Amino acid sequence: MGLDNPIHIAFLLILLLLVFGAKRLPEMGRSLGDGMRGFKDAISGENTHTDTQQQAAQPVLVAQQPVAAQAPVQAVPTVQRVQEKVPA
Repeated sequence: MGLDNPIHIAFLLILLLLVFGAKRLPEMGRSLGDGMRGFKDAISGENTHTDTQQQAAQPVLVAQQPVAAQAPVQAVPTVQRVQEKVPA
């Protein structure tokens, strides 16, 4: 009466799919795998999962529009402050 029966495993998978949705399940599996891998690395003292860390450390290049394609800068009128005289 445990999880050794394939019908029980299928039932749990369908229940997880209904509760969390198809979009969230791969994210949860990925984060669970990363956590287990990190735990294993911490216990053994090794760091075998460096490719993801190196990719995260690389800067992301963003394409910028040429200066001529940007909208012209318009002058904004300035606001002058009025000082109030407070009776002493």
